Amino acid sequence: MRGVTGRLMLLDTASLYFRAYFGVPDSVKAPDGTPVNAVRGLLDFIDRLVKDHRPDELVACMDADWRPQWRVDLIPSYKAHRVAEEHEAGPDEEEVPDTLSPQVPVIEAVLDALGIARVGVAGYEADDVIGTFTARAKGPVDIVTGDRDLYQLVDDARGVRVLYPLKGVGTLQTTDEAWLREKYGVDGRGYADLALLRGDPSDGLPGVPGIGEKTAAKLLAEFGDLAGILAAVDDPKAKLTPSQRKRLDEARPYLAVAPTVVKVADDVPLPEVSTELPRTPREPQTVEALAERWGLGGSLQRLLTTLGA
Repeated sequence: MRGVTGRLMLLDTASLYFRAYFGVPDSVKAPDGTPVNAVRGLLDFIDRLVKDHRPDELVACMDADWRPQWRVDLIPSYKAHRVAEEHEAGPDEEEVPDTLSPQVPVIEAVLDALGIARVGVAGYEADDVIGTFTARAKGPVDIVTGDRDLYQLVDDARGVRVLYPLKGVGTLQTTDEAWLREKYGVDGRGYADLALLRGDPSDGLPGVPGIGEKTAAKLLAEFGDLAGILAAVDDPKAKLTPSQRKRLDEARPYLAVAPTVVKVADDVPLPEVSTELPRTPREPQTVEALAERWGLGGSLQRLLTTLGA
């Protein structure tokens, strides 16, 4: 990636096409009757995002591995409840609705033909790709995701914010440090510690039994970070209730590995790609063929008009 000084927009693509799939009726079909609700919904999302936020650079970040083995080795329950099929060699298969899976290759083909950078890296989740692009960015960054894990990247000083879709992408919650402090009592950097202390059932993270979100926020306000909290467990004078001290002490094996699992990687080996927002499609004939084959009509046309504006 070139040194980006303009506004960079990073899409958590799977999170957005899942939302599109459930938000657009599956009566939206290709001429042959195949549902294309996720494809059209995602194109409408991208159109709206580009129109409203005018990024200079845009990357569709992909899950090359939605459940990396290095995370599972540390916490075996990580996303375990979402595994549809285990594979000895290669990533496990995630449980996805049967009419969504066939739409993903179509989404990828359309993004490639348009010339929108699409990046997934073997052994890493889209979150990690987003974390690495964010770490390397020279200018402001908008991360578009329905996944709160990425709140940990919010950084006012660097102009990094999360745009969290509340309803489609027409209504986005702009998550900055002020919003995080008001909602959770932590800033971006503190969010990962908060998340691993309270746990997250949707990711199979157990958390520390008896330490909910409010208690986790209080402990972080009192002791600064996870290291400060663990130091307090060893300090008989520290202000911890006997049950908090006991629970945190018993959770040490989990707390030793959880930060590596919860923290978004920022050192992924990214491929060399042009992240510039395309003004015209990279492969106009392919775009035309895909539009006809999958009946992408107005959704694709609107996006083409917006990109060219």
